[in-house]
Amino acid sequence: MISVLLTVDIGNTNITLGAYNSNFLAFTARLATDTRKTDDQYAIEIKHILSLYDIKSQDIEDCIIATVVPSVGKQISQAVAKLCEIVPLMLGPGIKTGLNIKIDNPAQLGADLVAGAVGAIDNYKMPCVVIDMGTASTISVLDKNGSFLGGVISAGVRLTLKALTENTALLSSIPIEAPKSVIGSNTTESMQSGLVFGTAAMIDGLLEKITAELDEVPTVVATGGLSKEIIVHCKNNIIYNENLLLEGLRAIYEKNR
Repeated sequence: MISVLLTVDIGNTNITLGAYNSNFLAFTARLATDTRKTDDQYAIEIKHILSLYDIKSQDIEDCIIATVVPSVGKQISQAVAKLCEIVPLMLGPGIKTGLNIKIDNPAQLGADLVAGAVGAIDNYKMPCVVIDMGTASTISVLDKNGSFLGGVISAGVRLTLKALTENTALLSSIPIEAPKSVIGSNTTESMQSGLVFGTAAMIDGLLEKITAELDEVPTVVATGGLSKEIIVHCKNNIIYNENLLLEGLRAIYEKNR
């Protein structure tokens, strides 16, 4: 029997699962975040995913969960408890993270931002800026000592597209990809330019201001669903790490064993 740590990152749109055998990431998988699903429904979905990768529920030795949707976090925790007969560790107050949080109210810092910051500290040179492009686009700033200074929150690319299509009569949903030029020659290309090149320009502009405030050039790491599509159009050197939050969760779990 193998011994597996299940890491779960619950976002507003997707749930990302990662299974670690020691420090090796055996697989990642995604589920849709759905507040209507019961713990039994999530248990069935998780069981099916594990079986796809030839992992039995009894192979799951432990589990750590970070969530920005508390109701879904509760259902996933109960699902894992039923399926694997363990009590998952929920990232929140009382959990050791090793992260020095310097914002006005440290309790307000989202579990996803904590996990991303710890993952960055574990893997990259400080100071560091972590960009996470999900439902919201967040930028977290860590100083040279790895302390969490604060950050930036803006609407995510898909959320911006949704706002455009739902609040205008003549704009329809489009694929989120870069057009052939910044100056769009039709409505679709013009919208794609705003979404992709506009977001890339925003990131470059914010990184310039953050670097000036830090008075030091930071390492910049990006994660999240659309980061890969956007950062190739940025002027700054940005490292892409798809599994940064899962790595942070694994590191936090090790601190709490």
